[in-house]
Amino acid sequence: MADLHTARDHQGGREPALDFEAVYQGREISYGADDHRSDLIPWALDAPQPLVVELEAAGEITGPVLECGCGLGDNALFLAGRGYEVTAFDAAPSAIERSRAKATEAGSPVTFTVADATELHGIGVPGGFRTVVDSAMLHCLDADQRRAYLAGLRRVCAPGARLHALCFRGELAARLKMPADMDERSLREAFHDGWTIRRMEPRHYTTGLTRQAWQNLAPAGPGASERDDAVTVDQHGRVLLPFWQITADLT
Repeated sequence: MADLHTARDHQGGREPALDFEAVYQGREISYGADDHRSDLIPWALDAPQPLVVELEAAGEITGPVLECGCGLGDNALFLAGRGYEVTAFDAAPSAIERSRAKATEAGSPVTFTVADATELHGIGVPGGFRTVVDSAMLHCLDADQRRAYLAGLRRVCAPGARLHALCFRGELAARLKMPADMDERSLREAFHDGWTIRRMEPRHYTTGLTRQAWQNLAPAGPGASERDDAVTVDQHGRVLLPFWQITADLT
């Protein structure tokens, strides 16, 4: 995940960014609009994100692969297990330390590294990456950081590379901290320079949260109706949050 300390604060009209290093160290932080604090990692599944598994099964991954904001490494380890050359980065050193330990235990060749998504220093492979997987990192960036991030990806990717980005939809803004707008127009604008969006569809992203854990983590605001507090869950009782599935080609 990007180094988000420069994201806009309340005076700029946005919530301050999350401290991801604190998250991976197991410290309590606030995710929502209120000050309720939790040590949960909502996106931790101890398994790959089902949408990433779906993309791989559909033949939409080509190596070498770069995973951005890899967190605890489960997507990267899954893709490496399917035979792809994978580099994965996160801005949180604790996340990378834990991912490397997983890779060692699994005997996986994933290259895990600490990097800032808006700079991508030290990131690269000969010939450039053919696929980029961004599973819930793009929405952590403000508008300026998005532009820097996508420009950096252009530098490290091969011509014609494909980016798969999974990010929050705007309706979550009332309950979760977001540094920038997540409506379709704003996101398309971010991809305007050098990328062609091939797909932008509303989907659902699997979290590791139960219904009650989600409601505790990010309570609905005052005056919200019962419908506003309703969530979708999968067959395992895990909350599914509204996301955009974006596929864009480097042009």
